[in-house]
Amino acid sequence: MKHSLRALKHPNFRLFFAGQTVSVIGTWIHAVAMSWLVYRLSGSALLLGLTGFASMAPLFFLAPLMGLLADRVDRRRLLLITQVFAAIHAAVMAGAAYADLLSAWHVIVLATLLGVIQAADTPLRQTFLAEMVTAREDLPSAVALSAFMQQAGRLIGPTIAGLLMAASSEALCFLVNAMSKLGVIAAVAAMKIGERPQKRRQARVLADLADGLRYAWDTVPVRILLPSLAAVSFFVAPYQALMPIFAAEIFHGGAETLGYLMAAAGLGGGIAVLLLAGRKDVRGLARIILVAAVTAGAALLAFSQTRLLWLAYVLLFLVGAGMLVVITGTSTILQTIVEDEKRGRVMSLYTMSFLGMIPMGSLAAGALAERLGAITTLAASGACCLGAGFALWMKLPVLRSNIRAHYVRLGIVRE
Repeated sequence: MKHSLRALKHPNFRLFFAGQTVSVIGTWIHAVAMSWLVYRLSGSALLLGLTGFASMAPLFFLAPLMGLLADRVDRRRLLLITQVFAAIHAAVMAGAAYADLLSAWHVIVLATLLGVIQAADTPLRQTFLAEMVTAREDLPSAVALSAFMQQAGRLIGPTIAGLLMAASSEALCFLVNAMSKLGVIAAVAAMKIGERPQKRRQARVLADLADGLRYAWDTVPVRILLPSLAAVSFFVAPYQALMPIFAAEIFHGGAETLGYLMAAAGLGGGIAVLLLAGRKDVRGLARIILVAAVTAGAALLAFSQTRLLWLAYVLLFLVGAGMLVVITGTSTILQTIVEDEKRGRVMSLYTMSFLGMIPMGSLAAGALAERLGAITTLAASGACCLGAGFALWMKLPVLRSNIRAHYVRLGIVRE
């Protein structure tokens, strides 16, 4: 625990951790309610996939620009702005839902607007960690605790969403999310962050973007890890978009069953990132990422074939654990080795590879499930993830040697 929690000795990170935890719970309540509302209104697997695509596709297309913006502006102020817009968006959805004005297509349009807000917020939060936690040796703890925060929200949020929808309606879920954003707004406003030295820059957006891409390609761990993360995100993460079908048609449940299934994956992810946070240093993460990718793919393949609800919970626990180890392990390595002036652009590429690929996978999974069924779709996704794990295994020696070279340069290990 001493190693797991060492990032909390930084006051700004403590504020962020407390406020963002409340906000993330609200975000997951909102996401599950939005998914259930579309399925209730349409009964369509394709529209479920389209909802997932709409809510996250802007991350893929806008993340590079937002990463460049994070390298240039006051990150704290920009984070405040994104959270205010997120609160307004949730309040608008709550009002429209209470007035019974929403159709499935209205929800998809509003999900797209939410995706634009998240495209600005996500790479910004990743980049902001280095300003809140100024000691490089504490960054792995900060990355893991941030991932744990997400998984705690993923564990608690869907369960609360299921209970709120059973007791009232999706509108209450949207309202709770709007209120949850007040926590992170207050936390960020209370932070004391020193001014970053700003270099005088010309408006060279395309040149700066190209410079970031060139740096990412020339940095071998980035060049290997990001495609692996993208493959796992594309093939595994979209199971969330199809989960209402499994909850209702395979396991013959309702909103509560959906919440518990999602929470099982969240519990697995939360425990996994706590174990990562408890590691003394960053060495050995490449091999752990490989094992996690294979575990996620195999568990998803097995989940697609089971009809036992208790076994489904166990398998989703493993899917969530494997996914989060790949995501958090990759982020930890990148946060450790990249140069600070390139951090925003590299982490925007990380966001594209992680969150940006999820909507692509959700859309493909929804379309495939419409034709072949949800069971076949998830079985194929799990098998493809296993293939991505094999490709990473082939590159593991090169990856480990190059990561070690960076650790030597930074003084993390001796030459």
